[in-house]
Amino acid sequence: MHHIFVYGDSLAWGIIPLSRNRLPFEARWPGVLEADLLAMGLSVRVTEDCLNGRRTVFEDPFKPGRNGLFGLEQRIESQSPLNLVILCLGTNDFQAVHTTTPWQSAQGILALVTAIRRAPIEPGMPIPEILIVAPPLMTEPKGPIAPKFAGAPARSAALALAYSEVARELRCHFFDAGSVIPSSAVDGVHLDADQHLRLGHALALVIAGLLSHIGAQPLHHG
Repeated sequence: MHHIFVYGDSLAWGIIPLSRNRLPFEARWPGVLEADLLAMGLSVRVTEDCLNGRRTVFEDPFKPGRNGLFGLEQRIESQSPLNLVILCLGTNDFQAVHTTTPWQSAQGILALVTAIRRAPIEPGMPIPEILIVAPPLMTEPKGPIAPKFAGAPARSAALALAYSEVARELRCHFFDAGSVIPSSAVDGVHLDADQHLRLGHALALVIAGLLSHIGAQPLHHG
């Protein structure tokens, strides 16, 4: 069985824009991904660890525990053996409380990849492959989250390019979610239900091929 671990923020957690509600597993993209891979005849399990507000390596001054680096090695240890880790972070690096640039956020991803690869897994267990997923471009934030993400669309515009460059440097796999979906039409930041479906379907096609030749050359998409 292939074990896939999704480490993300609210875009993977499945928050419903302009609410504090959550889409069910089968409707959010990790669940769509799992269902599609199973339908293809692959033996897979998708495990999620997604937290609203999670950054790559930055602190939230208002809520503890949002630094994605803290505890990551232990999460990898506890979930092992793993075949693939999907990193889907970055949106919250550009909240208004930060002055983060795309390069800095990409360095955060680099730190996460390093932590995954040095996790104290048991002898004989594989170091998992890593797929870095860049979030889609934000549009103008709307609703209660607008002040939180003021200025974020412009500051994060080059994020996918920065992530792609780090992925190539680290020999990770890469996927630009913005190549298949926009951000939410409702709040400009998160994902609407149809976007979860489209992203899950697109990732399933990429990951099905990836699982068939894990250990081959990293792929880039988008």
